[in-house]
Amino acid sequence: MKREPEAVLEVCGLHIRRGNVVILDHVSWRVEPGQHWVILGANGSGKTSLLSALTGYLTPSGGQIAVLGQRYGETDWRELRKRVGLVSSSVRQRMPEFEPALETIVSGKYAMIDLWGRITRADRAGASRILDQIECGYIADRPWAFLSQGERQRVLIGRALMARPAALILDEPCAGLDPVAREHFLQFINRLGRKKRAPTLVLVTHHVEEIMPVFSHALLLRAGRVVAGGRKQKVLRSGFLSRAFNSSVNLRTTHGRWTLAVNPSAKAVM
Repeated sequence: MKREPEAVLEVCGLHIRRGNVVILDHVSWRVEPGQHWVILGANGSGKTSLLSALTGYLTPSGGQIAVLGQRYGETDWRELRKRVGLVSSSVRQRMPEFEPALETIVSGKYAMIDLWGRITRADRAGASRILDQIECGYIADRPWAFLSQGERQRVLIGRALMARPAALILDEPCAGLDPVAREHFLQFINRLGRKKRAPTLVLVTHHVEEIMPVFSHALLLRAGRVVAGGRKQKVLRSGFLSRAFNSSVNLRTTHGRWTLAVNPSAKAVM
């Protein structure tokens, strides 16, 4: 009997309730090695709550969460959290203005913001390699205040990679980028995901246009429940997207990229 590979991330019957409000309603999701996922859903669909639970910042009311077979509640959550890298606006807003990019990347190894203390030669060498990996070797000494939005996002990815995570979650990483910068960043993500020994990527977004060819699977959420999940060719369908966004939409694909058109005269989709 063929043994099922150990999941990078596994969520089983995850239920989160606060008072009378159900935030996540028995969500199950399994991410296997070699897969890259996109999570799609409207505002209030539960995307942020799912991320918070995965990174140990939101305690479930029920269900289980595991990273590489180790479950929250049975393993030190502070150590388990380090296996899941997170790039989000909340992290971006806390970066010190005059910290050089290389030091920002080193800080990821120690889960520390505003790094202090002496940087070892090994850490400097490791951060330099990551700067090359994220195609930003030219900004090693440039302070955060003088980085473009796209450069900041890449540095935050480098910071997360410094801890060698099993999975890297990108929470709406294109927010605030102009169209050209967004496309350059997305092409970078596509290259990053194809690199040897790249971590599992999880992209959280509202926009199907941001789903690059490297992403193999998709999870659609609506009101805290899973609408559909699996290989993107089966999940990225007009019907599923209409349910996820509670509106009639038409999904099109051209050369491996998607676009979404909303029918403004249509009624809500139940």
